[in-house]
Amino acid sequence: MRLILAAALSLSCLVVPAAAQDGAALYNAQCKTCHSLTGPSTPAGPALKGIAGRKLASAPGYSYSPGLTKKGGTWTDEALDGYLANPTGYAPGTKMFNRVGSPQARTAIITYLKTQK
Repeated sequence: MRLILAAALSLSCLVVPAAAQDGAALYNAQCKTCHSLTGPSTPAGPALKGIAGRKLASAPGYSYSPGLTKKGGTWTDEALDGYLANPTGYAPGTKMFNRVGSPQARTAIITYLKTQK
């Protein structure tokens, strides 16, 4: 019984990212190709450094879609979660095409992005 419990706990640690370190790994695997944290925006995507609390569609040097520009608001945890879960549902016409399906992965990425100020 103890062996089964230990195995279940080990597997749950692999599935549920819980900290900013996990978010960094997920960011590097899923976001880094298009988004910079250290440099300016690129044609592929806006810079994400300081995104937490920033106005939507406001990173300098990036040509945003009308869908995201018209959306308005601020990048709160809830807004980031909704956008990462379903970008085109959140802001129809957005250029972002990748979804982050796992709520735990979205939480980890958002936690990590909030450390990037």
